[in-house]
Amino acid sequence: MISVTDLELRVGARLLMDEVNFRVDAGDKIGLVGRNGAGKTTMTKVLAGQTQPTAGHVERRGSIGYLPQDPKVENMEQLARERILSARDLDQVITKMRQAEEDMASDDDAVRSKAMNRYSRLEAEFQAGGGYAAESEAATICANLDLPDRILNQPLKTLSGGQRRRVELARILFSQADTLLLDEPTNHLDADSITWLREHLKTFHGGVLMISHDVELVEQTVNKVLYLDAMRQTVDVYNMTWKKYLAQREQDEARRKREFANAEKKASALRAQAEKMKATATKATAAQSMLKRAERMMRGVEGERQADRVANIRFPSPQSCGKTPLMAEGLSKSYGTLELFTSLDLAIDRGSRVVILGFNGAGKTTLLRMLAGVTQPDSGQVIHGHGLKLGYFAQEHDTLDTERSVLENMKTAAPFLNDTDQRKILGSFLFSGDDVSKPAAVLSGGEKTRLALATLVASSANVLLLDEPTNNLDPASREEILAALRTYEGAVVLVSHDPGAVEALNPERVLLLPDGVEDLYTKEYEDLIALE
Repeated sequence: MISVTDLELRVGARLLMDEVNFRVDAGDKIGLVGRNGAGKTTMTKVLAGQTQPTAGHVERRGSIGYLPQDPKVENMEQLARERILSARDLDQVITKMRQAEEDMASDDDAVRSKAMNRYSRLEAEFQAGGGYAAESEAATICANLDLPDRILNQPLKTLSGGQRRRVELARILFSQADTLLLDEPTNHLDADSITWLREHLKTFHGGVLMISHDVELVEQTVNKVLYLDAMRQTVDVYNMTWKKYLAQREQDEARRKREFANAEKKASALRAQAEKMKATATKATAAQSMLKRAERMMRGVEGERQADRVANIRFPSPQSCGKTPLMAEGLSKSYGTLELFTSLDLAIDRGSRVVILGFNGAGKTTLLRMLAGVTQPDSGQVIHGHGLKLGYFAQEHDTLDTERSVLENMKTAAPFLNDTDQRKILGSFLFSGDDVSKPAAVLSGGEKTRLALATLVASSANVLLLDEPTNNLDPASREEILAALRTYEGAVVLVSHDPGAVEALNPERVLLLPDGVEDLYTKEYEDLIALE
């Protein structure tokens, strides 16, 4: 399937990993783990053939299905259904068959005759690609990923980021690829879809390598773990299930700690003895030998691994504003014949906390984009109150300029801060040294999330619009964000599938889409969060 030999990866001058060797074989269900920025996304891009390694070799056998965190599609006019069927080159065949069917109804005998011959050839090609059974298989996958016909019949440009990502996941699962490379496959999936995906991956006969912060997914599917150690720039291979891996990691840490302590004790004794002997000229050479031996002894053992650093996230006091800094009146939005919502009213008071709930495709992201001024409503208006300062976190990181560096993005977001303060904020989000010069385009999903949040912190915004702010984050960074959210003094409007994020927000109100109904938030709404 995939064989990796002496792999070296760098981002600019920074070494991510070196001399990495492993295989992905049929039946392997591999969890790729490591802190944000360790190189997980970079590695999957290399394995998929989208980028080249700095050194080493990647051998691929068979077809590969790759789901990146931010899938890009060139033809956004393409229907979602056609995009999925294109994985087996069935989309163009079906389109031509439909045209042939129309031509077969022509009154022109010549046109009708040519169409019949063309249809026969196309049908044979269609059957060779799996035919109606393949269409049925695609429909089953789509149904299980909450992609109904109303979405499948829409152009990709009209879909939300979450819907497009589910379309890409459906396409990859339909592709019959021998090896799947999945980067956060459960993002934007509801609870039922996640359950189905777990079962699907369990029975998949090919190889799977996935990056996921969904603990249940890795616990129930993974039979091998690759741990990217960012401190040592290495990859440790554990041929075991997730639970056994966690236990083995704990044992390894304890063993390393014991070995290091024993070596340090012996080396300290040698150093002490050498210090006593240095004063005697005849024993000076022996003392030097003892010191060298102590050094060799410490080089031969690995100390306790340093805990992964996490972002130190704290929102500053928001800029002062009036009683109601943000309002919306009569908002309506449609895409073609698809009506998202109509005559929607909303008032965000100073310091208020609102969560928006609704099924996938109900218009949650669209509403946040309208409130942020990114998307214009078909009717109605968004009204800025006195002193409003908006901070918008887009689930697809649209607020970042991927052509510019980390530091340049910060300068755009906070031009009123000097260079030292800008770098200080970036440092608290784990961007330091050469990292601030990296183009935003090369950042992993977790790093983009941290950069986008860093720009929010720098802005001193008094109203935050947050669209899935915990996606792509490792558990430690996620907890930091939730802690910051709990103590933030400004107003927050939140869209999230993460029950922990909603709990941290402790919302006062809920807005239900597409109906636009407002209600006081109670525990009864908790079950809706993961089922959206």
